[in-house]
Amino acid sequence: MGLVYLTCLLVSLGCLGLVDHRWRLFVWRDPRRALVVLAVGIGFFLAWDVVGITTGIFFRGVGSHLMTGVLVGPELPLEEVFFLLLLCWCTMLSVSGAHRVLTLRRRAQAPGSATGKVRGA
Repeated sequence: MGLVYLTCLLVSLGCLGLVDHRWRLFVWRDPRRALVVLAVGIGFFLAWDVVGITTGIFFRGVGSHLMTGVLVGPELPLEEVFFLLLLCWCTMLSVSGAHRVLTLRRRAQAPGSATGKVRGA
């Protein structure tokens, strides 16, 4: 069985975990809340996939030697669950990181801040 795609997803998830841990952006900032958000996001997209599969829009197609071949449901490969986790976590890290950068930038530009200009000066 091929494990290439699953391995790539797991390595990518590990890298996201390192980024998250280093800057405490999402899971490492508030684990309980983050895990709920991730579960809701993954659940939403899995439901989306199930609707797409049942209506004939999504299908697995010909199996790839890069994938495990393990299905968690009809036409739903195991790798899809890990991909959805990657998608949701990456999105939340991007949002949290952007929020932090914009907040720090606003604070630095605020009047009277240590690095900002003082009004009237």
